[in-house]
Amino acid sequence: MPLQSIQNLISQIRLAEGMATRQETPHDDPSTKQYLVELRALIARFDSAEITEILDQLSPDDLLLVWAQIDDSRVDELLDEVSDATRDILASRSSYLGSACVVNAFELAQGRLTQTTIESVEDLEGVKPIWVDLVGTTKSDRRKIGQFFGLELPDPEELTDIESSARFYVEENSEIHLHSDFLLDKEGKSRNVPVAFILFKDILFSVREEELPVFRLQRLRARHQTGSVSDGMDTLLDLYAADVEYSAESLEDIYSELGNVGKKVLSESMSDADAAKTLADIAEEEDLNGRIRRNVLDTRRALTFLIRRKLLSNNQLEDAQQILRDIESLDGHTAFLFDKINFLMDSTVGFININQNRVIYRLTVLSVIFMPLNVIAGIGGMSEFSMMTKNIPWPISYVIFTIGLAVVAWITYIILRMFEKRNPARR
Repeated sequence: MPLQSIQNLISQIRLAEGMATRQETPHDDPSTKQYLVELRALIARFDSAEITEILDQLSPDDLLLVWAQIDDSRVDELLDEVSDATRDILASRSSYLGSACVVNAFELAQGRLTQTTIESVEDLEGVKPIWVDLVGTTKSDRRKIGQFFGLELPDPEELTDIESSARFYVEENSEIHLHSDFLLDKEGKSRNVPVAFILFKDILFSVREEELPVFRLQRLRARHQTGSVSDGMDTLLDLYAADVEYSAESLEDIYSELGNVGKKVLSESMSDADAAKTLADIAEEEDLNGRIRRNVLDTRRALTFLIRRKLLSNNQLEDAQQILRDIESLDGHTAFLFDKINFLMDSTVGFININQNRVIYRLTVLSVIFMPLNVIAGIGGMSEFSMMTKNIPWPISYVIFTIGLAVVAWITYIILRMFEKRNPARR
């Protein structure tokens, strides 16, 4: 049985540790190391269900020993499957956060935010933050921090599965939950990043998977501007305001890019390759403009929720209404840009059609020129031609026939040019 095999190895490890202690040998005894390597290899052969069953039946000391030998890639999955008692033991015995996560706590000191980097739960002792920012945390990290503050922190990756109508709500314990999208404008890779906000006991918790320019800007302002924020709600409103400013800057970049594209589109000529590149540039700007519009719409819904639930003070209400007015001004710009994008796209497609028409025109001219030649060539292939030229040597007759074809083709071409000159639109 898997459990019996694990317990046998644990017994051997405990025995080796005891012998090393009695003999006053170093802690990293070779025999103990060998048993730990065997334990790690044995655990790797079991599937998640078997490991979960084993962990739930071990004593606290043995549980921590086995848990230390589990590969990091399986930790989050196993934490979701083990029992609550096992999870509590693991959380209580290990307070350090994962190396990949970034957690910062911000306290208010003399009207400015001071930043404290959190590496373990003990670092939160004595800290009175108004904002706790979590980036790239695992479920285990969020669970530890949540237990310290007495709340449950969500997984930002699961926010995309939440219906829009359920993104903003208030819990019975007065937790305010807001799930918003923030714009990340990278060249060729713009996207909306979901962020979970929780306001609990005047502390703002923000959870996301990656760093965002809006949050860097807010941290910089709060550290240097006195009196910019006084509590978690002020910080939240400032983040939304910074997001609107960032969206406005991205719109200015779209104006600039479309201006460059417009110069190419309104030039006298454009090749198919240039038109294809222009369409790609226009499509990229259209995608960014759509993301900006969705982003400010999400921000408007969040602010409307806070106003409707009467969660803001008078000063905060005024700030929220100012942000909403800024968003309304952006709506006109996004609508104008959509119209401009459609115009440039239609113009580019028009150039492609013109180029295709030129090709078709050339093919039409060639087909008209060769039409009488085909008729003459068909007649020349009949038996009557050989009868008419029976007294003429065939090389001479075919040379005369070929010259006649060339003369007819030239006459046809001259006639087409005359008709073209009479047509002003064609000229």
